[in-house]
This record gives sequence, structure tokens and C-alpha cells, in this order.
Amino acid sequence: MTRRVSPLAVASVVFVLAAPGAALAQTLTPIALPAPVMDGGKPLMNVLKARASSREFAADPLPPQTLSNLLWAAWGVNRPDGRRTAPSASNRQEIDIYVTLPGGAYLWDAKANVLNPVTPGDHRAATGTQPFPATAALNLVYVADMSKLSRPATDPQQMLNVGADAGFIAENVYLFCASEGLATVVRASMNKEALAKILQLRDTQVIVLAQTVGLPKK
Repeated sequence: MTRRVSPLAVASVVFVLAAPGAALAQTLTPIALPAPVMDGGKPLMNVLKARASSREFAADPLPPQTLSNLLWAAWGVNRPDGRRTAPSASNRQEIDIYVTLPGGAYLWDAKANVLNPVTPGDHRAATGTQPFPATAALNLVYVADMSKLSRPATDPQQMLNVGADAGFIAENVYLFCASEGLATVVRASMNKEALAKILQLRDTQVIVLAQTVGLPKK
């Protein structure tokens, strides 16, 4: 059962988790995010013009509303039948988004819009091999559950499909960040074995990509 908390508590918990130097919680509780705002933003052509990769991030946290909007834009439910803002091969929806914040690692439940706790502690640095993931507001980790797919994991086309599905989500994040004035970059360089242990992944789960998001460094 998903635990719900008040909006005020949500804001407080997200701020604590995202604040630099925050004390690490020994136990984590679910974070119920505010409902995403699904309108507004810059015109598409302006967003495409502004889309870019950045490797310089401020350490400031993202507000809960911005985090909710970001995750919905990335891979949220946008139709009554449960389909998403990004496509997936045969609508298998095999990609899960893990979110690493200063206070812990979480698994996002798209239907409930809740961050479910996975591992306490600051594991942002484990999502990449460069310095900036360790200090940016958050990192998204795109994980494919191969048990949801119709072809075996060893099938070359299956892995192409998985890579494409994660790429669609990453591009949604790019477009959202361009619209909102945020910095982001998608990455494949990380110690996947170590990160899989931190995220407590099952044998059927495969890390595909990671993406850093935060305010631009001034």
C-alpha cells in the first residue's frame, strides 16, 4: 500500500532530500509528489532551438512541483488507457525510472506519482564516472525490466528496442529542461554492476542510461 503524505510534508521531505549537506535518513518513506501541471511551457520550435547538453550544474534542489512535472514529461501517463508520454515497443512499458537524490534512491511510480524508497544515502556519484552527477540536484536512471518483453534479452533487436525506448524518455527530459531553463545531459558511462546493487535490481533488470538534471551553474 502506498503511503500518502500532506502537500506540506511532501515539500519538506523533497527539500531535505535535495538540499546539499542534508543529514542522511536511516530510513526512507514514500514521497507523494504534487499533481503534474500538464499545460504551459515554451512553443515547440523554441524548445528545439534551446535543447542542449550541459555538464555544469548548480547544487540547488528542484521544487517538488518541478520534479513532478519533469517525471510526468519524461514517462508519465497521458491517456486513460495507461499509455505514456514516450512510446515503447509493443507498449510493453519496460522502462522504470529510478531517482537519486542527496537523501536516497527512489523508484518512481508513474501511476501514483510517488517516489518509493529503495536505498537511503547519497548515491548520486554512483550514477556516473564524471564529477558533476555527485553534486547536481538529481540523477535519473533508466532501467529496463527484460521480463516484460516478448523477445529474449539476448535478441539484438530486443536490445535496440530497449535503447530506443530509454532514448525517447531521455529526449522528453531534454525538451522539458529546455522549456523550463534547466540543465541536463544523458550518459551511459557508469559502473553498472555497482549501481545495480545500490538500486537493488533483480536479475531481469538492466541499466540502460542515466541522466543528470538540475539548475544551470551560473
